[in-house]
Amino acid sequence: MKTYSIKFLFTLFFIVSFFNSQAQEIKKDTTRHQANIKEIVRGKTVTFNAELSPLRQIAGAPQANWGYYWEFGDGNYSFEEKPKHQYKEQGEYNVRLSATNNYDDGEPPLTRPKKIHTTNNDSASNEDSTLEKIQSLIQSYDGFRIQTNRDPSPEEEIQVIVSYANDKKYTTNGKLYLFFNEKKFKDKNFELTDIRSYHDEEEVQSDFISALPRIKSKNVFIRSTGIETIVNKNRILNDTTRQDLTNSLDAAKSFYYDYKVWNVNDVKEKEERNLFFTFKTTPEMLKDTSAVITIRSIYVPERGNNTHKIVEKEMEIVTSHDPNKMAVYQTFLNYRLVRFKRLKYKVRFQNNGEGPASLIKLNVEIPEMLDKSTLKVINMYPKVPICPVNKNVKYSCLDTLILKDKISFQFKNIYLPGTNQKGVKEKDSTKGFVKYSMKFVKDFHKVKSTSKTEIIFDKNDPIITNSSTSRFKPGISIGAKAGYNYFFDTKENLDFNAINTDISLDTKADGFFLGATISPYKSYKWYYQAEIMVGRQQITATGLHEKIDDIGAVGFPTYSKTTFKTELIKNYVDIVPASIRYNFNAIFGAGFGLQSSFNFYQKSITKSDKKVFFYQNGQIRDEVADLAEKKDTTNRDKGVNLNNYGLFLDFTVGISRIGPSFGIRYIQNFNEPTKQIHTYAIWKF
Repeated sequence: MKTYSIKFLFTLFFIVSFFNSQAQEIKKDTTRHQANIKEIVRGKTVTFNAELSPLRQIAGAPQANWGYYWEFGDGNYSFEEKPKHQYKEQGEYNVRLSATNNYDDGEPPLTRPKKIHTTNNDSASNEDSTLEKIQSLIQSYDGFRIQTNRDPSPEEEIQVIVSYANDKKYTTNGKLYLFFNEKKFKDKNFELTDIRSYHDEEEVQSDFISALPRIKSKNVFIRSTGIETIVNKNRILNDTTRQDLTNSLDAAKSFYYDYKVWNVNDVKEKEERNLFFTFKTTPEMLKDTSAVITIRSIYVPERGNNTHKIVEKEMEIVTSHDPNKMAVYQTFLNYRLVRFKRLKYKVRFQNNGEGPASLIKLNVEIPEMLDKSTLKVINMYPKVPICPVNKNVKYSCLDTLILKDKISFQFKNIYLPGTNQKGVKEKDSTKGFVKYSMKFVKDFHKVKSTSKTEIIFDKNDPIITNSSTSRFKPGISIGAKAGYNYFFDTKENLDFNAINTDISLDTKADGFFLGATISPYKSYKWYYQAEIMVGRQQITATGLHEKIDDIGAVGFPTYSKTTFKTELIKNYVDIVPASIRYNFNAIFGAGFGLQSSFNFYQKSITKSDKKVFFYQNGQIRDEVADLAEKKDTTNRDKGVNLNNYGLFLDFTVGISRIGPSFGIRYIQNFNEPTKQIHTYAIWKF
């Protein structure tokens, strides 16, 4: 038996080692690209260009290309390839270039600042026709916006721009908050490494949440309800504007680990400002490339007033930079509660062509566990109405075609510019997305689901996105367990001093137990389970010893008869540290593992009754009363010791994943008694 146990343990070790090796992250053999800043200075006007190393095309992906982000060192920026910037003052500026290698498997170049010098020679100042034209922040983004130069990738830098503007008709003094590192993830995703401000924003170190007043004065209450705004401005606040600042800050602080706060002063009417950040993604960053992570900013235009604006930037984790991507918001789901929720996805795309696209198809694979009939489109860009059913229209709209295992989102009659289209400088205008959600079907298994999208621009070849994956959290299922143990070969396990070893004993051994189990909630197929059981085992042994003595103690032949009865009572704890189980379906299951038994209290009671008779001519005569002998011996052991351990195999029938079931287990112990039958009833919650 020991030989088999060694083979079993060796096999188990090999299986675990194999799967563990497969689970290790496979790192790409990548090289880091190089980037150098080139500039032509004419007075206070500077034309920039980037000298970049060649791209390495990812096989099967769209054409590899560079994405550009420039900081000019005076509070302005550009996403153009070759921007021309005019500085207001002569001087020295630190210019930064952050280049992103799209559809390339190398690492992006490091961002390093370069000092440039401008002069008062304005000979080129009139050549400003190609200067970057930034859309009005107030008109297009309600005066508040967050941008990033790329999506985050593990152990890379990203640049974040928070832009705010004064839409009042007077100079304001406000407050700006930035929240990052969501608490829903185990580890922090970002480390803030640099902050660059150009308008004397003052960082506030105090805890702003606890300092906020909870009791509002009458005037503050009127302002916080929005009555004053509606009466004076005669307008309704848009989606980015809120009134209850205390609740917004409390909610943000409960959702994010880290935050920063600044006072912003003397913001003039229609003035636009930018605050720049460099974040380094941490080594512990979430590696799930189908997940969505966010940063959030809150802008209070006037300190002391509860009116504020909120913007949140969603980012998908990537391993290589690809603007066509699919992500799921809930990467880990609670199986107990999921049937009451909707699973939310986002598909984003970018037209990298040389001309506009008028028809964009997003053919999305839908996992079997989702109910396609519950589709709800949450948001989209370009912003268009839903197409009417069974009607051909000439205006822009989004059509949703439900197929067997797919949903096709089709943007019809739109105009989405291409990144390589002449005159297109705003990269965001070439991008689009669809955000949607669905409910779960009535009956689905606890398995991970994957989905990916086929993106088609007009009649071009399809682009296949990454796979977005949702997994279920293991959850915890507590089970109540009770049953009986039946033991075999118990004689060798008895240790009674009063019994001679040559006596044949009739033994009976059984016992009951109560216990609890812990396992993943409603597991599908393979899962682990641990158990603890407290029980009592009782072994009863009876025997008869007969002896004829030719001389005897009285000088005559005698016959002696001794009856024995021994009871051994054991209180024990059985522990199954981890068993491997498998549910064949919703009714039948099986499992195997290691079970150990520890005694914590043992008592043995041995009774013997000896009677002696005269023996003559083969006949038993009168009893010799003086030779009668009775013994009663009790032994106790209150110590805790390992009593036995062994391997088991069992089967269950009932409601195998959750609820009641019945099982029978055969245990092959390594000590005596070697054979044990373990029958039980279990109810998992």
